[in-house]
Amino acid sequence: MADLHTPRSLIITLYGAYGRGRGAGDQPMPVAALIRLLAAVGVDAPSVRSAVSRLKRRGLLVSARTADGAAGYALSDDARQLLDDGDRRIYGRAQPRLTDGWVLAVFSVPEAERAKRHVLRSRLARLGFGTAAPGVWIAPGGLYEETRHTLERLQLVEYVDLFRGDHLGFAATADAVARWWDLPGMAKQHEDFLERHEPVLREWESRPAPGGAEAEEAYRDYLPALDSWRRLPYADPGLPAELLPDDWPGVRSAEVFAELHRRLRDAGAAFVRP
Repeated sequence: MADLHTPRSLIITLYGAYGRGRGAGDQPMPVAALIRLLAAVGVDAPSVRSAVSRLKRRGLLVSARTADGAAGYALSDDARQLLDDGDRRIYGRAQPRLTDGWVLAVFSVPEAERAKRHVLRSRLARLGFGTAAPGVWIAPGGLYEETRHTLERLQLVEYVDLFRGDHLGFAATADAVARWWDLPGMAKQHEDFLERHEPVLREWESRPAPGGAEAEEAYRDYLPALDSWRRLPYADPGLPAELLPDDWPGVRSAEVFAELHRRLRDAGAAFVRP
């Protein structure tokens, strides 16, 4: 797996893991806290400030004051929706079933607006859609709600029709899936994740459950694992097991991430909020 841990990616991952409140709402993160927390995973202060500025220009972060009046940043509404949608894939995706069917995105964008065509194609790809035919993209049926939210947020709904359906032929569905998605490429991403993070899990499994003294170490291992993992449920959108090779590495990579999350997420929170 290529090195994905850019400052911008790590900041979004940090907010996704620790920057969303429950009930009382989100609490802005002070600039000093962002610098401290990113320094722990190897990002220097100028890179943090530059990344925050870019995320603010993209509308993902907004300036806000903390409870004690310090300057900080909070998630925008769009970023919050993006992360909430992502939670269902990253943490709580149910085992996909062939009976769930498929969602189809059929689109047509005028040549005069071809820039929107590029945005639409790239976003469908990032959501995990495969290409069934020119202008016809397909994904597991469970991705409908997230797809709808995304197209609404990007103001692309006028170019797209969404359908639910079953694959009725003529090729076997497993053969069709192998055309619609790059299964070897997806498998390689899972294998890279395992190569990087399974040894980390084995090390933690050989130790007692992390306590307060290990908070920073738990955070340093958890945040990069989450930053790596959160892309995989998009590259691999959750295809039914009967359509995948018997030795599909996504099963093991999901197990490894789930166990790292269980062991390290809450332990790392003590470092985030000392």
